[in-house]
Amino acid sequence: MKILYERPVSAAARWSRRIGRFSAGLLVITGLAHWLHAVTTPHMIALALLAAGLAAVAALLGVIGLVRLWQVAAVGGIAACVGLAYALIPLGVAGYGLYRFLDRPALTEVSTDTTEPPPWIAPPAAAQGWLPRPVVLLAPERQAEAYPTLTGRRYDGALDRVFAAVKTVAAASHLKITEERGTENAAADLEDMPANPDPKPAPPRRGAPRAAPAGDADPCNVPIPSARPDPGSEILMPGQRASDILLQGEWRSPVTAPLTAVPFDVAIRLREEAETTFVDLRVSVRYGPHDLGFGAAYAETFLRALDAELLGIAGS
Repeated sequence: MKILYERPVSAAARWSRRIGRFSAGLLVITGLAHWLHAVTTPHMIALALLAAGLAAVAALLGVIGLVRLWQVAAVGGIAACVGLAYALIPLGVAGYGLYRFLDRPALTEVSTDTTEPPPWIAPPAAAQGWLPRPVVLLAPERQAEAYPTLTGRRYDGALDRVFAAVKTVAAASHLKITEERGTENAAADLEDMPANPDPKPAPPRRGAPRAAPAGDADPCNVPIPSARPDPGSEILMPGQRASDILLQGEWRSPVTAPLTAVPFDVAIRLREEAETTFVDLRVSVRYGPHDLGFGAAYAETFLRALDAELLGIAGS
């Protein structure tokens, strides 16, 4: 008589593949929805943590399936490997985010000037939901210890030239400028512009009426000069001078970040001092108690790009 050996089927391996596929799909769909502004950042983080939890369950079931395959040759080895492969996507993202959370200091914002940071034209406000938020956002001591090279830039150039370079770098780094203040200070001074002699008046055409002599002008038609704007009429914010240029914008973390498209608020201040222009930067994550180090990384990238744009006039 011929004896047929029937291999047992591993239910853990099959459930590993199902749960792993679901967790990876949940993470990808959540990231795309957040990138398209269909899901808020607190909800996106909650769904990403849920996907990581499901991935951990799928990985455990996959390991059980492989153990059953080794012990009793249970069917389900391929399903267990597929489940483990799917589970690695959410677990890898969560692991990278946890590594940056533990490796970087717990900062929500960084600034190149911690004593007098660039002010917000429109203070950022967002519903935090379930995410905690510290009362004091800027921690100078922790920032100085973690990012000692994050300082402002001084350029031996006019305010208008540096302002144009800042706008160029902002567009190249995908910084969306939403607020501007003091941009009229970048207008070139009249005394710095080349003086052009008045052109000679064109000869009158034949048959055209002659202009009245200067002595016969009607005194009632004399234009009334308008008053110059008072520089002190605009209320200055803390950390702002009347000659400063303030910019505020929104930047989103790249796709390579563990949580994609997390919004950051950016404030830029340009200040002219003794024929030089000083540029300060302030970057703040909009949600949560930790920026995972991406705020300082963006600030340093922005300043390096500005140095390259203004190559030759960079000072200390």
